[in-house]
Amino acid sequence: MAVTEFPDGRAVLTETVTRNFTRHSRMALAVPAVICAYFVYIFFAFDIAGIAARLRPDNAVILLSDFWSYKTHVTRDNRSGRLSVAIEGEAKGAYPEGQLPDWVTQAGDTTVIDLGGGNIVTYDAAGARYVVPGYGTIDIAPEDGKLRLTTPEPLPDWINASDNRVSVTTDAGRFAYTRSKVETFRYQPGWELFFFTLDSPFAGKGVGELAALALWGERVDPARGNLGYMLSEFWNNRMWRHGDVAWAMFETVLMAFLGTMGAAVIALPLGFLAARNFMPLGPLRFAMRRVFDFIRGVDGLIWTIILSRAFGPGPMTGALAILLTDTGSFGKMFSEALENIDEKQVEGIRSTGASAVQRARFGVIPQVTPVLVSQVLYYLESNTRSATVIGAIVGGGIGLLLTQAIITQKDWEEVAYYMVLIVLMVMAMDSLSGWLRKKLIKG
Repeated sequence: MAVTEFPDGRAVLTETVTRNFTRHSRMALAVPAVICAYFVYIFFAFDIAGIAARLRPDNAVILLSDFWSYKTHVTRDNRSGRLSVAIEGEAKGAYPEGQLPDWVTQAGDTTVIDLGGGNIVTYDAAGARYVVPGYGTIDIAPEDGKLRLTTPEPLPDWINASDNRVSVTTDAGRFAYTRSKVETFRYQPGWELFFFTLDSPFAGKGVGELAALALWGERVDPARGNLGYMLSEFWNNRMWRHGDVAWAMFETVLMAFLGTMGAAVIALPLGFLAARNFMPLGPLRFAMRRVFDFIRGVDGLIWTIILSRAFGPGPMTGALAILLTDTGSFGKMFSEALENIDEKQVEGIRSTGASAVQRARFGVIPQVTPVLVSQVLYYLESNTRSATVIGAIVGGGIGLLLTQAIITQKDWEEVAYYMVLIVLMVMAMDSLSGWLRKKLIKG
C-alpha cells in the first residue's frame, strides 16, 4: 500500500504543538493570577486590615477563660455598706448571710479579699485599696462627689480611671469602683455549683461524703432517702437547670425527628409522581420537579422565619420548617432513585399478575430502600445540628437556652456546657444512625 508523503507535515505538527504549549502556559499563569487577584479583592472588600487592627486578644483570653472557669463577685453597696458574695453575681448563687468563702474575711466595716499571689483588696469606710505585687497600692476614695485615685506613676494600661469609675484588671482578678458600689471578681477554675447550689444540704461535700450519705448515712430529710434527695437537688439545680436542659435536648431531637420522618413520608409518594418511569404525564412530572426545586431552593432558616410568623414560635414550628425543607430534597433524591431501579425485577413481579401497588411494594421499594434509609438517616443526623439553630429562632430546644446564655454576656460557662451537650448529642445521633443503617440495610 502506498504512503503519501506531506513535506510540510512536520512543520504543521510543530506549529500545533507550539500553539498548544503556549496556550497551556498562559493558562498555567492566568489561573494563579486570577486566584491572587481574587484574594487581593477579598483583602480590601472585607477590610482584613481593619479587622486585624480591631482585634482584641485580651478580650479573647477573657472569653476563653470564662468557658472553663467561674467568677465570684464580692460586692459592697457604698450607700448602705451591705456586703454580698455571689457566684457569677446571681442571687441564686449568693452565699447565705453569715457565710463567706475562706478567701474573704469581714470585721466590722472592713472586708479583706485575698485574690492569691499577694493580691489583696480591702474595703473600708475610707474607700478601697488594691495591693498589686510588683506595682504597689491602688488607693481609691470618694471626695467631693468624685473618685480620688492614688497610685504609682505612670498609670499602666490595665488601670482605667475617670472621675466616676476606676477599674483594674490583673491576672488575679478584676476590680471596679464606682460611687454606688465597689466590686471584685475572682476567677477560679471549674463549673461551680454544677451539682448543688449553696442552699442545698449537700453543697460543699466531697464524693466520699456524698457516697456515704447515699449508702448508709442518716436521712437529711426524714420524708425521703438521701439518694433520691440528691438526685432531686441536682435535677432542680437553679443555677444550671439540668431538668430544663434535658427537656430542651429532647425538644431539639424531637424537632429533627418529626421534621425528617415527616418529610420522608410525604416525599416518597411525591417521588413517584416526579419519576420518569412511573409518571407518563410530562407536564405533571415537570411541575412536581419544579415544586421540589422551589422548596429546597429557599434556605431552611428562611422557611423557619416565615413559618414562625404564620404559626407562632414553638418546637412544632421548627419541625414544620425542617419538614418543608427536606421534602424538596427528599423528593428529588427519591425520584432519581426510582428512575434508576432495575426494571427486570419489576417485570418479574408483573408476570405473576401483581397489581401496580404490589409491583411497587415488592419490586420497587426493596431496591430503593437502602438509598432511602441511608439518606433519611443522614438528614436526621444533620437536622439534629440544624434544629439547634432553628430552635434559637422559634424559641424551643437547646438553641433557645444557648441564645439566652450568649445574650447575657456573662454566662459563658453555661454556653460551654450547652455546646458540649450539643456535640455529644450529635455524636450520639451519628452512632445511632450508623447502627440503624447497618441493621436496616444489611439486616
